[in-house]
Amino acid sequence: MKNHILVTGGAGYIGSHTCKALSLAGYTPVAYDNLVYGHRRLVKWGPFEEGDISDEARLREVINQYRPTAVMHFAAFAYVGESVENPGKYYRNNLAGTLTLLETIRNCCIKYIIFSSSCATYGISDDTFISETHPQNPVNPYGQSKLMVEQMLRDFDHAHGIKSVALRYFNAAGADPEVESGEDHIPETHLIPLVLDVAIGKRPHITVYGDDHATRDGTCIRDYIHVSDLANAHMLALKALESGMLSNAFNLGNGVGYSVREIISASERVTGMTIPTIIGARRHGDPSHLLADARKAMSQLGWKPQYGDIDTIIEHAWNFHKTINHGQRLSGVQKQ
Repeated sequence: MKNHILVTGGAGYIGSHTCKALSLAGYTPVAYDNLVYGHRRLVKWGPFEEGDISDEARLREVINQYRPTAVMHFAAFAYVGESVENPGKYYRNNLAGTLTLLETIRNCCIKYIIFSSSCATYGISDDTFISETHPQNPVNPYGQSKLMVEQMLRDFDHAHGIKSVALRYFNAAGADPEVESGEDHIPETHLIPLVLDVAIGKRPHITVYGDDHATRDGTCIRDYIHVSDLANAHMLALKALESGMLSNAFNLGNGVGYSVREIISASERVTGMTIPTIIGARRHGDPSHLLADARKAMSQLGWKPQYGDIDTIIEHAWNFHKTINHGQRLSGVQKQ
């Protein structure tokens, strides 16, 4: 009999890809999602259960039905700007909701949880590459909520023996290579899908926030990690916990940086479309470089990214982007 894994936020971007990875590895993912930001159509690899992580009775009902052996926790609000404007929303959902989840799995005797954390827990850094030992000083409520959950995980391990892995993502990007899932946020704030919106004709241009950074072309450099590689890391973390690994935290990134201008150029290569750009003012707190030192995940989990090439990441994203925008497909300006 296949082990069931409860996947909170399983109808979302990274959660749905991880459900596919779980299914391919012989598990049965149970996607638990309130559909505030998730999409029911992305649940394809196991049962779907609608519910909120703050609803203890519903969580207990689903857990009693499927008897999962572990939880993968993706359910969170993740808009940094919104978290600054409405911090209560983020602490209520990301923090208080996770507390309800942890207390429920404690009462139901589930001993493993893998948490979708973020590089936002590190805050602003002058270091080009960030390792897990870097100080964690979040500069917004979103990052603060993720850091607080990491502390709760340590406390629940100490008090109740619940073993956990916190995976600190850098910039999730791309889509399922078989075009079965992908990125579809409303509103969209991530660079690659915004650029692809311009390519397909949904937006007139992309705004580059600052071209005077201390980088090779003046625009911010980020570490883009393919969503399927993120999903694979969750699988490896689960297997490590099942094999007796103690609670831990890992960065996930390629360790290779691409600037905003390089992302736009790569998108033009992949799509064959011109991407009009305008230069805007720098955003407060935007570091010039933000790259992962992910050697710990590689050495201790045996993780190795499979899709490090930026053109491949964007090609996969583009293939999915066309399927969800088929009415506007290729209505942008053909690149000359």
